[in-house]
Amino acid sequence: MNYRKFGRLGWQVSEIGYGMWGMAGWTGSDDDQSENSLDLAVELGCNFFDTAWGYGEGKSEELLGALVHRHPDKKLYTATKVPPKNFTWPSESHFKLEDVFPYDHIIEYTEKSLKNMAMETVDLLQFHVWEDAWAEQDEWKRAIEQLKQDGKIKGIGLSLNRWEPNNGLETIRTGLIDAVQVIYNIFDQAPIDQLFPLCEEQDIGVIARVPFDEGTLTGMFTHDTTFPEDDWRSTYFVPENLHSSVDHADEVKATLPENISMPEAALKFILANPTVSTIIPGMRKARHVRANIGCSDSEPLSKELLQELQNHRWDREPTEWSQ
Repeated sequence: MNYRKFGRLGWQVSEIGYGMWGMAGWTGSDDDQSENSLDLAVELGCNFFDTAWGYGEGKSEELLGALVHRHPDKKLYTATKVPPKNFTWPSESHFKLEDVFPYDHIIEYTEKSLKNMAMETVDLLQFHVWEDAWAEQDEWKRAIEQLKQDGKIKGIGLSLNRWEPNNGLETIRTGLIDAVQVIYNIFDQAPIDQLFPLCEEQDIGVIARVPFDEGTLTGMFTHDTTFPEDDWRSTYFVPENLHSSVDHADEVKATLPENISMPEAALKFILANPTVSTIIPGMRKARHVRANIGCSDSEPLSKELLQELQNHRWDREPTEWSQ
């Protein structure tokens, strides 16, 4: 495993982190399997784990807390997220801060998350949605100042809405933000335009999420892929989205040499960008853990292939199903 500096917080984090949404909120999750996969990731050098209260209403946080307590001899960096008070993902531009992240709500849910993890401090607390119009409002600033003063958080971050990488630039410029979490992958390259240069300037940690485009960049989806009704992807991969995503993924697949898999190419494309501090793929099975972590110190993609993959940039706009 290779490690990268996590912005001005100075942490040395594994460049392949662990996204824990799939352990609570997706069908097919199994606690024993999840715990075995998490332990294996630690064994292989992963030290950054991202969760949220919204992942199973604290279920995923409980799994993360248990992991940390099982490995008291390792420094594992913990990141969680405060849910919006109106429990609406993503945020919408007309939402008011007092309806989404009022002071008392931020404090309350940070304490709930700490209780779920059975911990006194979380390394990184993130706002699970964001609107840049809130940048200069005091509610959230007072809350994070209080939480830091009380020793309950070490850093603060933004989890940016899907396909809105610039909806946080002014907030970053306040100087109060330590990290951003953003969708960045072969399709979603827009963060390189404005967000990443600002993160470099401000020394902000960057967490790249959705490296496989919710699964299409694994190359396993077809036009006929379906999901159970209680799986959130059943409402995300509506025909309009599924069919176009599969078509774009098939075009990517056609450019890859036979010795490079789609998931490997997806992760190594992101790793080629030095602004990224860590990637957080979901990994519910041991074979996924081994394969994804193995990308860290294996042969990088050639410059020629990276250039080819850059041509698959696909700029999309938020819609009623993009969540």
